[in-house]
This record gives sequence, structure tokens and C-alpha cells, in this order.
Amino acid sequence: MPVIRKKQVHLAAQLPGIHNVTVWQDPRSGSQIDIDSFIRLAQAAERGKFDFFFLAEGLRLREHKGHLYDLDVVGRPENLTVLSALAAVTTRLGLAATVNATFNEPYEVARRLATLDHLSDGRAAWNVVTSFDAFTGENFRRGGFLTEADRYTRAAEFLRTARALWDSWADGDVRADTKSGEFVRPAAGRFAEHGRHFDIAGRFTTPRGPQGHPVIIQAGESDAGREFAASDADVIFSKYNRLDEARTFYGDVKGRLARHGRTPDELKIIPTATAVVADTDEEAAAYADEITRAQVSPQTAIAHLEAVWGRDLSAYDPDGPLPVIDPEPDSLVLKGHSVFRKGRGETARQWRKLAAERDLSIRELIIEVSGGQTFVGSPRTVADAIDHFVQSDGADGFVLVPHLTPAGLDDVVDRVVPLLQEKGVFRTEYTGTTLRDHLGLSRPPRAADPDPDQKDEQEAS
Repeated sequence: MPVIRKKQVHLAAQLPGIHNVTVWQDPRSGSQIDIDSFIRLAQAAERGKFDFFFLAEGLRLREHKGHLYDLDVVGRPENLTVLSALAAVTTRLGLAATVNATFNEPYEVARRLATLDHLSDGRAAWNVVTSFDAFTGENFRRGGFLTEADRYTRAAEFLRTARALWDSWADGDVRADTKSGEFVRPAAGRFAEHGRHFDIAGRFTTPRGPQGHPVIIQAGESDAGREFAASDADVIFSKYNRLDEARTFYGDVKGRLARHGRTPDELKIIPTATAVVADTDEEAAAYADEITRAQVSPQTAIAHLEAVWGRDLSAYDPDGPLPVIDPEPDSLVLKGHSVFRKGRGETARQWRKLAAERDLSIRELIIEVSGGQTFVGSPRTVADAIDHFVQSDGADGFVLVPHLTPAGLDDVVDRVVPLLQEKGVFRTEYTGTTLRDHLGLSRPPRAADPDPDQKDEQEAS
């Protein structure tokens, strides 16, 4: 009988930054902005032969009832600057950053990403996101001009334009004729992109990177977001880490690829996940409960409830029942948070139903709907669960978000990864040099050269 090769597991790591995932009060919890924290977490991921290290983005500090939200007080450094520093202290680990397509320009973003790809010898990745609110837009000249319906059309055009800029240089463009020693004026860099959102022309300054294009990541949940990922992304982040829901999402997105002329292997689906590892399953379960209750403090529980109810609920006991008053669907008390901005009336109805069925307090409810920890158990239990999830087509791998910075990956790297390697589902060494190599993705071909008349005009300029 033929041997069926098991799917290979892809692993990535995220520094959580501003989020209640971080257990701030743990004495082992370090800085979220010191370079040493970034370096240690990234080097742990590389020691574990992870595919990439990921930094999310926040373009504005959130506000809760008119004041700075408590979990935002440490600030949010700029991603590509941090990753450029990490390129010097890692050798194989992919370097992925969220960069917003609503409040940036294609030329600037394409140039910075191409530069990172060169600095890292082909390890750059771009998580393409959009912004939905005028609150974030107040930090930018154009403010909240863009309607939500236009977010993906702008993002798609933004990405097409960035790719045209990367392709404006031919592979192997030369600076001098090696025989004569004379300088050669290449046709490289000339571009002209005319669309609804961008009308630009000029010369791009940065040659095509080692990967051709940086790896493109997307995280859309809506139908438009899924279609955008199926047509244009190399990786899609997913929020689904329960196997039944994850398999439905996986099948839906993978099923869209064929109509875009793509195969299932050309898009990796990687949910975010957490892992709690201890010597025994029982010890891990107790530790996971401790972590979850620290992540959802009484204050955090009330803040999440207020985000849905649109009201000041500070007088309510987090260990008591849900409010009997109705939400105010048009009122925002937590600004800059995308999770609770839509369908809040329906969310409140579902929460009330769940709380009544299971006799949950406010805090217990928020813990329940927050999802808890994804993988909990001994190293063997966690390795088996990760492998089962991937082999069952729930995902192609996971972005692990540790509850501690900077040491939060150590248990997975040192105790779980060796067992995945033992199973034959995870690399023992990097076999390539670029992030595309790690993900099993081909280098995108360069777009066709311009027609001869245009090329002659470029060379004469």
C-alpha cells in the first residue's frame, strides 16, 4: 500500500503586546517594548524552527469611557522598524508585520517591505489589514473618509499597486557592464499605476527582493475578506481554534481557491492559539485556569461587558449576574476595538442565553466567550492535539500567542516541538533560506515586461 505522507505543521509566534492575553501581574512578565524582549522571543521561535515571528499593529491607543484604556499604557512601537532590528539577530526566521492599507500609501509601504526583504535575505511578510473607524482616522490626514464598503476595494488596489512596484525591477538588473566597466542605465523602477484610489507614476527605488514579493498575509472574516484572501493572500489568519468551526472555515476558504486559478497548497490557514504545558494534564489544567482568570480580571470583564452594552456598568459586581437593562447599540464606550463594534444587540442576547443556561456570572461569562486556552496538557498531549487539528484539516498550523513576554514560548519550543519532530510532522532543521521556502510557497513570477516602445522610452529617460 502507498505511504500517505502526513501534513507538515506550520508554527509561528506573536508577541502579544497590547492585549489581555498578557498576564501583566506575573513577576516573569517583562517589557512589551524593550528590544531585548523582541529579541528573546524571536530567537526562541527560531530555536524551535518556527516559520515566522509576527507583530500586530495598533494605530491608535484605545479609549475606555473617554480615558486611555488600561491595557494600552505601554505603547505600540512601529512594526517594520522592530523587525529590521530583528533581521540582524536572526538568520532563518520569517519576519511578519501588520501594515494598514487604509492609512498608508503603496509606494512607502512597498519600499519599506522590499527593504526588509533585502535586509533579511528574503524573510519579510506583510499582513494586509484595513481600518474601519473615524476614531483611528483622526490620527491621519484623511481621517474617516473611507466607507466600510470601500475598505477591501482599496486594500486590493493597494496590494496590486505594491506588487507592480516590486515588479518594476527585473531580476538581475545590473549597475555596470562587467566587460567595459561602464555604467548601464537599467529600465528598472519605472511604474505608472492609475486606479480609483491610487494614481501614481515614477521610479521605484528598491530592486526586487529575494522572495520576489514578501509573503502576503490576510485576516478577513467577512465574505469579502475570505474572497480577498483566496485571490491574493499566501497566508490567512483565523480566529477559529475549535476544530468543528475551524474545519468549516478551512473548507470554505480552500474551496474558493480554484476559481482564482490556485491550488489548496498555495494558501496556508493558520489560526491564533495558546498553549499551556505542564508535566501532567492535571497540572496543566490547573495552571490554565489560573492564567485565564488572570487574563480576565474583574476590571477586564466589566470593560468587555461595557463594550457590548454601550453603557457604564462599573456599579455591577463582576461576580454577579448580567444586567437586566438593554444595550445601547449606537453608543461606544470602548473606542478603537474592532471586536465588539457590530451586532452588539444580538451578542448581548446570546450572552444572556448562555449565562442563564449555565448560571454564569459576568466574569465567568466573559471567560467562557473569550475562549480560554487552546491547547492544555502535558507535552505529549499538546503535541498530539496540534497534530490532530492539522491532520483533520482544521488548519495548516498555528500562530502561538504566549501569555508571558519574553519567556512564554520556551515550554513549547523545548518540550512540544521535539515531539512533533518525532512524529515526522515538523522540521528538524530549516531546509531553505526564505520564508516562502518555510511555507512551501513558490517565488511569484515577475509581471510581464512593458511593451518595446515603452521600454525604449524608459531607457532613453
